[in-house]
Amino acid sequence: MNTAEATTPPPVCRAGEGAMSIRKVGKIYDPEGVHVVALNDCSLEIAAGEFVAIVGPSGCGKSTLLNTIAGFDGLTSGEILLDGEPLATVDKDPRPGPDRVVVFQHGALFPWKTVLQNVTYGPVVQGAMSEEDANKRAQEMLSRVGLNDIETAYPGQLSSGMQRRVEIIRALINNPKVLLLDEPFRAMDTVTKSASHQYLLELYDATGKTIFFITHDLEEAIFLADKVLVMTTRPGYIKKTLQVNLPRPRQYSMLASEEFLAMKAQLVEAVHEEAVKAFEAGEREMA
Repeated sequence: MNTAEATTPPPVCRAGEGAMSIRKVGKIYDPEGVHVVALNDCSLEIAAGEFVAIVGPSGCGKSTLLNTIAGFDGLTSGEILLDGEPLATVDKDPRPGPDRVVVFQHGALFPWKTVLQNVTYGPVVQGAMSEEDANKRAQEMLSRVGLNDIETAYPGQLSSGMQRRVEIIRALINNPKVLLLDEPFRAMDTVTKSASHQYLLELYDATGKTIFFITHDLEEAIFLADKVLVMTTRPGYIKKTLQVNLPRPRQYSMLASEEFLAMKAQLVEAVHEEAVKAFEAGEREMA
């Protein structure tokens, strides 16, 4: 059931880095009190360089799972391995690390720093790159996503789509093994979201990073990912795995194909079943 080319390149993840093994993971909040079981016996395998999207009803544990991978939350049971090494276990204190970087829906850019300063902050502070090298690398990466003319702008002067692109570049310049994206495009209009998808896919094709992507948008999940996982209502575990065999690079014309529509129908059915269960559970809790 559980189923850029760069003039001064930073260190690059070696081929095969970024594989994750999530084994029988459980997470209980306030085990001595309310006892909310967010995750239970949740298992999945993510290959190095794989783009995996997670879908499911609100409150099913998608963000909880991301937070345990990121090192923001500890585990109640199970373990998470990164490239075969323990990343999170019951006995291991949660700890974020530079090998995993998160981009959230609402963003986390420093409003008092320019775009260029935001992007270069991490590698410079960590001592991974000199300021000069970081600036060169940042300029090249920003140019790749159409942001070469906003280096001196501040986040408040940017559209939401531009801000997300800056955040993704800021994450990637740190050369993580895994990029964790928590509904980064949720609040965008259709045109902005479409453009953001294309930029993200271009960066994915160029870097080959492992991506763990949370979304409520089923079309988005299929269009972007190699594999879409459906989580059950709480307590969450993996109910269904959908392999997306669409060729890369992805084109928006694929959304009208019979293959795409058939995959979407499978996801709609699986997610709808869990949404109904979540609604009924909520009704019972209120009774």
